[in-house]
Amino acid sequence: MTDQTITSVSREHRKFRPSAEFKAQANLGSDAAYKRLYAESVNSPEKFWGRQAKEFLSWRKPFKRVLDWKLPHAKWFGGGQLNVAENCLDRHLGTARENKAALIFEGEPGDVRTLTYKQLHREVCRFAAALARLGLVKGDRVAIYMPMVPEAVVAMLACARLGAVHTVIFGGFSSESIKDRVNDCKAKLIITADGGWRRGKIVELKANVDRAVVNTPSVEHVIVLRRTGQLVEMTEGRDRWWHEFVAGVPAEHAAKAFDSEHPLFILYTSGSTGKPKGVLHTTAGYLLGVTMTTKHVFDLKETDVYFCTADIGWVTGHSYVVYGPLANGATVFMYEGAPNHPEPDRFWEMIDRHGVTIFYTAPTAIRAFMRWGDDYVKRHSLKSLRLLGSVGEPINPEAWMWYHNLIGKKRCPIVDTWWQTETGAIMVSPLPGITPTKPGSCTRPYFGVVPVILDEKGVAVPKGSGGRLFLAKPWPSMLRTLWGDDDRFKKQYWTELEGYYFAGDGARFDEDGYLWVVGRIDDVLNVSGHRIGTAEVESALVSHPAVAEAATVGRPDALKGHALVCFVTLKNGSLASPELKEALRAHVAKEIGALARPDDVRFAAGLPKTRSGKIMRRILKEIAGGGDVKGDITTLEDFSVVAALQSEE
Repeated sequence: MTDQTITSVSREHRKFRPSAEFKAQANLGSDAAYKRLYAESVNSPEKFWGRQAKEFLSWRKPFKRVLDWKLPHAKWFGGGQLNVAENCLDRHLGTARENKAALIFEGEPGDVRTLTYKQLHREVCRFAAALARLGLVKGDRVAIYMPMVPEAVVAMLACARLGAVHTVIFGGFSSESIKDRVNDCKAKLIITADGGWRRGKIVELKANVDRAVVNTPSVEHVIVLRRTGQLVEMTEGRDRWWHEFVAGVPAEHAAKAFDSEHPLFILYTSGSTGKPKGVLHTTAGYLLGVTMTTKHVFDLKETDVYFCTADIGWVTGHSYVVYGPLANGATVFMYEGAPNHPEPDRFWEMIDRHGVTIFYTAPTAIRAFMRWGDDYVKRHSLKSLRLLGSVGEPINPEAWMWYHNLIGKKRCPIVDTWWQTETGAIMVSPLPGITPTKPGSCTRPYFGVVPVILDEKGVAVPKGSGGRLFLAKPWPSMLRTLWGDDDRFKKQYWTELEGYYFAGDGARFDEDGYLWVVGRIDDVLNVSGHRIGTAEVESALVSHPAVAEAATVGRPDALKGHALVCFVTLKNGSLASPELKEALRAHVAKEIGALARPDDVRFAAGLPKTRSGKIMRRILKEIAGGGDVKGDITTLEDFSVVAALQSEE
């Protein structure tokens, strides 16, 4: 077996302590309170989680047991019954939150709508009642393929209210992807829209659904929201317009209570090979995880206007646009379109206009903002912001510092969160006002989370050394299985080392016990006997003043194992040249050592990304290796990027 210790090359030592002002108002109070609660959550988990579940959730029937754990299957809060939609909406009625804004929506064309908790409750009840009339019952699966509009939230909560299991399909996916997901879970119903707006153009959602349902025998009905107004084909007997579907239906629906372990949603993540994996999350444990983390990690207050930029097609949208914030009675800002339409300052302009206080986005987005230039940020005050967050992948220190200085004006704490679709909720993160932060580190575990970094023999690696990241204890929001494929669930997550959940990431602990994630184990390269995480090479490149973004992949090399090939996009005003190429190679060698000196640096106008901002490294590996780009690329934001990269060959 090969050595699984990862050579960690980062040399980041900056530390930022919480301000006295933020400390004084932090929801958790103090570092001592965090340490006391964390120790209890690890040493007496059933006592801890039982108390939190009673405090944070509204139950119809109290649970009798906190945890049944038969590795790898967990059942949390056995015997209890509740309804997720009731926890997100009904319990706020009759309180001061009733007339508070639940959703503030802005469409890409500039249309704005606000729904109070009372109004959102009425819309969800009406839609749930209409779905019940259609014959939808507990356990039925519903596919949701929609733009980022309030009705997408209504559809999710209506399913939860009925006990139907939703699977939200990202609006950037192709008809082939819809077909695969619908067939895997045998969805009876698809909820979609005529289209959505993206960079001034219409994304033709209904047309994609029409192509998919030719080969989805389980689908009986398609409900279509009129959003963009263009002509679409409607199949009689199958397709219904949303507004006609709910017309005349009373806005009343008595929510039923469901078992703690009743399935809430299936969310498909792309597998490295073969069909997508349907990650299954259930009711009570998931809701507790996202409700608690929203309150603590975002230091949520009644007056906050909270903007998470994730699409609801991803787990971040489920957990931190819909379920976590609404269960806390938060005001959620939703935006439909692209961050650079009509100009690259759209986010900053909206933050100022709507008074956004909490902003949660991805490192890829932050690096895009850096590339577009500081001037777009400086046009706006951003004085309403009080907290920033990062999600989706490790954030490189230079992007962290830019975010801190330019967006946060050096006064907003940054919560750099590590978690996964499979974990359901945030697992490792600073707690604002409590945890001193370091650029690039997600710092310390949340309650009940026990991360360990081990080599291939299951031995803990010393601090400062890299290894594979595992979780040692079950937690309430963990995935329960992969839909229809429990064997794959066991093999994927629980066989790497017996008794441990394998996260698939490489990581290290530093001398303060802070966690640094160095990227997916799949992205760790073997260079002359050293295993190097690509994230650290990319961080070194982005620390050069000319570089906006970088992606590093390995090209097979007979001598070294892997040759490092770096794709680099430059900041506005920087010009590609052979001299800059050599300067960047030397810069990486100086920053992290000669062993990481890139073999090849390639300049690119853009990197191949999905619409959610994830870099498709698989495509870069194929280009670096001189081969053709194979496999599904329908989720690409911009197809011309691949053609441009190939023409550089």
